[in-house]
Amino acid sequence: MAYQENEYLALSALQHILFCPRQCALIHVEQLWEENLFTAQGRVMHERVDRGDQADRGKTRIEYGLPLKSARLGLTGKADVVEFHRTDSSVQKWVPFPVEYKRGKPKKDLSDKVQLCAQAICLEEMLNTDILSGALFYGKTRRRLEVTFDEELRHKTMETAAQLHAMIESGITPPPEYDKKCDTCSFLSLCMPKAIEKKRTVSTWLQRMVREDITE
Repeated sequence: MAYQENEYLALSALQHILFCPRQCALIHVEQLWEENLFTAQGRVMHERVDRGDQADRGKTRIEYGLPLKSARLGLTGKADVVEFHRTDSSVQKWVPFPVEYKRGKPKKDLSDKVQLCAQAICLEEMLNTDILSGALFYGKTRRRLEVTFDEELRHKTMETAAQLHAMIESGITPPPEYDKKCDTCSFLSLCMPKAIEKKRTVSTWLQRMVREDITE
């Protein structure tokens, strides 16, 4: 399946939907945005990276803020950094190596890796090439984590993109489900997961009591 350009969604939404479908819907369906210390630090880091232009370091050429798009995924966005590594083979060519910058440290889930893999798929389509790996740079650890774009990660990326399109097309914001990660989310005051979840629990209890009274 190939998407039309008017159907393209933000590539960054992949990370949002894997972190929390409700947060993703608040941003991309309801068009809301809330910033906290963590999102502000992340924004500043990306702005610093995006201010780069182009660099040539012999066997590595570096592009900053490179526009991306993919008809297969129906996504568009921008790569923080794409390094082009020159091969030493008889037929020399430049091999793209996407690098995504993150404020914190490596996550337990696949959200960052899926976002990076989507960038690689975009580059593969745009440049008609194969990309085997890329890297995530984490500001807290000041280290790179190399990511291999294997079949499992590619499948998860395609699956997540399809899930994102389905949710956006439905226009439905999922109900909240409280988790520890909610406490550091910039949408905590808008989402109110504990309050809404408690209200839903009380409502369910009242409905059950009414049903029991009717059946007695």
